[in-house]
Amino acid sequence: MLLIHAEIHTMAGAVLADGWLQTRAGKIAALGEMPAPQTNEEIYDCRGAAMYPGFVDAHTHLGMMEDGLTFEGDDVNEDTDPTTPQLRAIDGLNPLDRDFREAFEAGVTTVVTGPGSANPIGGQMAAVKTCCPSGCVDDMILKAPVAIKMAMGENPKNVYREKERGPVTRMATAAFIREELFKARRYLEELEKSEADEDTDPPEFDMKAEALLPALRREVEVHFHAHRADDIFTAIRLGKEFHLDFVIVHGTEGHLIAERLAKENVRVLSGPILSERSKPELRNLTPACPGILSKAGVQTAIVTDHSVVPIQYLPLCAGLAVREGMSREDALRAITIEPARICHLENRVGSLEAGKDADLVLFTEDPLSSLTKPRLVVADGKIVFGRS
Repeated sequence: MLLIHAEIHTMAGAVLADGWLQTRAGKIAALGEMPAPQTNEEIYDCRGAAMYPGFVDAHTHLGMMEDGLTFEGDDVNEDTDPTTPQLRAIDGLNPLDRDFREAFEAGVTTVVTGPGSANPIGGQMAAVKTCCPSGCVDDMILKAPVAIKMAMGENPKNVYREKERGPVTRMATAAFIREELFKARRYLEELEKSEADEDTDPPEFDMKAEALLPALRREVEVHFHAHRADDIFTAIRLGKEFHLDFVIVHGTEGHLIAERLAKENVRVLSGPILSERSKPELRNLTPACPGILSKAGVQTAIVTDHSVVPIQYLPLCAGLAVREGMSREDALRAITIEPARICHLENRVGSLEAGKDADLVLFTEDPLSSLTKPRLVVADGKIVFGRS
């Protein structure tokens, strides 16, 4: 397919005022300024529209907490054990949940989804595409696991206090995480010794330790759920202690410590910002947070935490951040290239460059406005939503 006469916001630095983009085999084959190359392929005239990369939401529970259902469709938290790193999002995700359609119809073509924050260690997050014609999760996967979910703060405390077992304090939550990481590190050392010396027996198989090995090897990230400033710093402490490739999810009080976060080179998935202050640790929630973080030099993405904020309102959240002081360019980057970079998916999605997945969205009006919908959505080189 060849798309012509579009104002192309590549999110890779360049804006093509009158550009063309060619797709082939689900990838971006080439792009540039008009005139377009001669071709026998399908041609789509984008005159009057601006083109952006498909939006990326780097923290959701899409498909894990199904729309319109209660317990029957809730597969977010396995709150029978405080540490469950062995759980895989792809085993609990329903690709036929109608929220996936609402996602790609809003231009959100990639999401990170997975377990919630009931457990200090919740399980493995997955990066998936939102359009899945086959209905099979295996065909949606961009990267799985993309991260191990861990949680600080109120949620583990409240869940396990009701069960009359630990953890019921922030100290215990950190200790549960630390203990599992220590065990996994020792398991890794014993495994490496057995591989180096044939006379040394390998350790007895441990599913939890096996699941944490990619995090200890920095092959996958750790996503720390943390709202309050003190919880953010505890997550940073754990990340440093075990030399993890870690990210702060939510970072609700990040704006209060933005300079320190920038100094520590901490990355933040900021949000949800379009929600109520439903618990004490959200008392300092403000939609100005992502803008303050970005201006301080913190690598920042905006997230919905779907279903806390429905996935289709991701661009609206970015618009709200602009209203509260974030630059428009930073807000667009916060739902395209920055979440892709933070989650190490930038080789596939997040910007319009040759060789990347052909995920793109066309708007005839401001994509961050509540008054507009996409004119066209293309996922893996195929039109999945279009209107005249």
